[in-house]
Amino acid sequence: MKFSRSIILFLFILSLPVKGYCQFLEPSDTLNKKRLIGVSITSGLAWGGSIAGLYYVWYKDFPKSGFHTFNDFHEWQQMDKLGHMYSSWSFGRSVGDLYEWSGLDHKKSSLIGAGFSLGYLTTFELLDAYNEAWGFSWSDVGFNTLGAATYWGQEYFFNKQYVHFKFSAHHTSLAQYRPEILGNDFASRMLKDYNGQTYWMSFNPIYWFKEDSKFPEWIDLSLGYSIEDQLIGDGGNYVITNGNSQLSFTPYRQYYLSLDVNFEAIPTNKRWLKIIFRGLNFFKVPFPALEIANGKLGFKPLYF
Repeated sequence: MKFSRSIILFLFILSLPVKGYCQFLEPSDTLNKKRLIGVSITSGLAWGGSIAGLYYVWYKDFPKSGFHTFNDFHEWQQMDKLGHMYSSWSFGRSVGDLYEWSGLDHKKSSLIGAGFSLGYLTTFELLDAYNEAWGFSWSDVGFNTLGAATYWGQEYFFNKQYVHFKFSAHHTSLAQYRPEILGNDFASRMLKDYNGQTYWMSFNPIYWFKEDSKFPEWIDLSLGYSIEDQLIGDGGNYVITNGNSQLSFTPYRQYYLSLDVNFEAIPTNKRWLKIIFRGLNFFKVPFPALEIANGKLGFKPLYF
């Protein structure tokens, strides 16, 4: 049923007048108050609605306590911290784009985007602060701030993202040993299993110094970070006993060097295609990659 509704909605969008639809996608040259009000209301409702939904689905069933802090910087070898930075940068870009679409000044839009992102993610920390099992994490706030500041600084001073943070993921066999922590289905594994996640920093160093270079601007160098064989948050060894045999997992870090595609640097005059490229640019394109792990150099023919 949901699939059928999606098809109907898609066909309805295609039936809209192309000219009017394209005009709607174009950013306003001057401040459009209707768009500005619409973006602000939608952003506020999304903020409040998602937090309320998360509270009733997740937080309300856990024991509560007074406001307290919790130092979790050492857990998961900082993979979750990079997730905070990536999320903050991504939210900032998305909200900043919407305000710029409404005709608001570019610098003001970037400031609002960064502020929205930081405020939104801080709300999660406040929920954690009153949860007995967790607490307010200053390291989370620090990486949230770093992600928002990286987005804002590039937009405010250069009107361009010279460095893009990206995400890639693949399934591992580790989730089967701790499905309650690492996920028990396709979607939850993608979100919970840090062993299958990689966070990337993509950039084109040639265009930092020579923008008129003949080297394609849309080809980026990408630096990645991930972990492997980590089944518990604190990073200790994990041993599984099965009869007379044992499986031992010792976590370690992985560093990657690869290529990537900067979709936003691909020339096009079509606004709808630019929007698609912007969305694709949040994810790393699979490429061959060099890996450094446990002091050894390896090669992945195609790494996700």
